Amino acid sequence: MFQLKNYINGELVPPASIQYIDNFEPATGKIYAQIPRSDKADIDKAVASAKAAFPAWSKMRTEERSAIIMKLSDLIEENLDRLAEAESRDNGKPLWLAKSVDIPRARDNFGFFGTAIKHFASESHRTGEGLINFTTRTPIGVAGCVSPWNLPLYLFSWKVAPALAAGNTVVAKPSEVTPMTAYLLSELCIEAGFPKGVFNIVHGLGAEAGNAIVEHPDVPIISFTGGTSTGAHIARTAAPMFKKLSLELGGKNPNIIFDDCDFDKALKTTLNSSFANQGQICLCGSRIYIQRGIYEKFRDAFVDKVSKFKVGNPMADDSRMGAIVSEQHFEKVKSYIALAKEEGGTILTGGEAVQLDGEFAEGWYLRPTIIEGLDENCRTNQEEIFGPVVTIQPFDTEEEALALANSTGYGLASTIWTQDISKAHRMADTIKAGIVWVNCWLVRDLRTPFGGMKNSGVGREGGWEALKFFTEAKNICIKY
Repeated sequence: MFQLKNYINGELVPPASIQYIDNFEPATGKIYAQIPRSDKADIDKAVASAKAAFPAWSKMRTEERSAIIMKLSDLIEENLDRLAEAESRDNGKPLWLAKSVDIPRARDNFGFFGTAIKHFASESHRTGEGLINFTTRTPIGVAGCVSPWNLPLYLFSWKVAPALAAGNTVVAKPSEVTPMTAYLLSELCIEAGFPKGVFNIVHGLGAEAGNAIVEHPDVPIISFTGGTSTGAHIARTAAPMFKKLSLELGGKNPNIIFDDCDFDKALKTTLNSSFANQGQICLCGSRIYIQRGIYEKFRDAFVDKVSKFKVGNPMADDSRMGAIVSEQHFEKVKSYIALAKEEGGTILTGGEAVQLDGEFAEGWYLRPTIIEGLDENCRTNQEEIFGPVVTIQPFDTEEEALALANSTGYGLASTIWTQDISKAHRMADTIKAGIVWVNCWLVRDLRTPFGGMKNSGVGREGGWEALKFFTEAKNICIKY
């Protein structure tokens, strides 16, 4: 059984406890590797090495830091097929998706921030005769980065790349559910020439290794992506220690389709925005609201196409959807489908597990599910399911659509479909969401801020926002 190792102080090492966690392949439901069950001892060692490496890394010329990060970006490109296959096997997502989205985006994250840091500038202000104020931005120290399982290398790199580019050293914990590409990245870090201690990757459970990072007194900055309840725990722990926090949390995103939309484009994109990556993307539109004039037409076309999705072997080119990431999550999603029925919902398509043959017979597969007839205040419409399950209902007016969109405690993303530019602006301006897409979905420019309102998080990632987060601003006033 292959055993992953931690990447600490530039070396691949076993956990101090010599204890491991089973790593399952979602497509087969079987164990195929083991990951370190790291604890406080491993985190202490990683933080100590990162702390020791910080002075030299933070003072290194920007061009030199950039070159190392860019080398890692190039190595990801060179190993794209290998990384994509590992991501598909570890996560259950279709291989074509990992090849076209996950791994290229991880490559681009390192490439973007490796370049951006060379253009990151501070400001100066001539205050008056003989007075000038200028602002410096300096790296903070050891950054703790904890990332989720749904887009493993994609979101892992989204955190560590700006932290490293800004001059911080890093102790990062990938999800214990999908650790493989982070482990392979640690091998590439050695090849890229990262100085010892600059970048450390420690595997393990959130309650053990993750919590040890959050609690560590020598980690002054925490970036976390994951569930809202875990984010609340991190905030309660880190706030009294006055750590700098970025929390990218859950979503329950509305997809609002007006009757003046481009019907074909709205339908095609909604198929993707509902069920991409088995619906396991925080940006998926899980609440679909359709104006009554086209409700039945859209609903029927949507149900017809979704019912024909092929759910199958993630490595097969013709599989539209792969496996759910873990048995625990598989059971959670199924429980929400059962809850929706109890709440009075009607299953229009899907709602059951998919049984494959042969080596995939014990894998965790679900048919994409569309539910109609639920009240907007029911649990199914209010709580994050994070799977291939969407609810659908009609609305009449713009005001009703807005009220429905803002009816949950989340505020991460939203999508609006209309040809009326004034309506698009009014809706975008008043929806409580950190991201609003109009007539599109998941169009990401790495320069733009990313994050949510309300229970969807605190702070913003991406572009200059990320580099500002991972640096400390200081104003210096000089009279001359």
